[in-house]
Amino acid sequence: MITKLNLENILFLDIETVPEVEHFSDLDNTKKELWEHKSQYQRKDDFSAEEFYNRAGIWAEFGKIICISVGYFTFQGDVRMFRVTSFHGEEKSLLKEFKTLLISHFSQAKHLLCAHNGKEFDFPYIARRMIIYGMTLPYKLNLFGKKPWEVPHLDTLELWKFGDYKNYTSLKLLTNVLGIPSPKDDIDGSEVYRVYYQEKNIDRIIDYCEKDTIAVAQILLRLRGDELLHNNEIIHI
Repeated sequence: MITKLNLENILFLDIETVPEVEHFSDLDNTKKELWEHKSQYQRKDDFSAEEFYNRAGIWAEFGKIICISVGYFTFQGDVRMFRVTSFHGEEKSLLKEFKTLLISHFSQAKHLLCAHNGKEFDFPYIARRMIIYGMTLPYKLNLFGKKPWEVPHLDTLELWKFGDYKNYTSLKLLTNVLGIPSPKDDIDGSEVYRVYYQEKNIDRIIDYCEKDTIAVAQILLRLRGDELLHNNEIIHI
């Protein structure tokens, strides 16, 4: 039962990704051919591989993580707080920092990771990028040999489906129907490439990523029937 979950045992998170290099022309010839083959079904005949390249961040083989935002609840008596922080900078370094957090504070069996569409995107993307860098996976991301009920992941998209596996509901739509402040009040995922490579404004991306993380926590609270977080309960650290 979702209401029986201890909120203090959950690490909420969101990631932002971009293509590994700014321009298609910056790829070597082998990677260009691989991208053309990988993207052919998504772009069909509407775009060339080069024109479609700004979407390459969706795939861990052609993209990179530029920000991981995390949030967690703390309780002191009746005082509830939600603390949010972000890892950003050079990808390998931010992955190491995130891994250290998992090992030091969220490694026990009772601990869970929670994201929106996390099982399809955030969790496997982080794991794949760690493996690409030769990093051993922390227990919470290493799913090899685990049975489905042993996977320590919560997904607010999956929870909202209620078993309806043909349904997809975006974070923007779900926050709207649940009466939660939209995390997309500045930019959305389609603009991260431009803001990162052209504006070079990582602070704007961090703010956006943290808003998504807070929104995921708010959704879980609504699914539990709990009161939503107020601004004075959210601490950025």
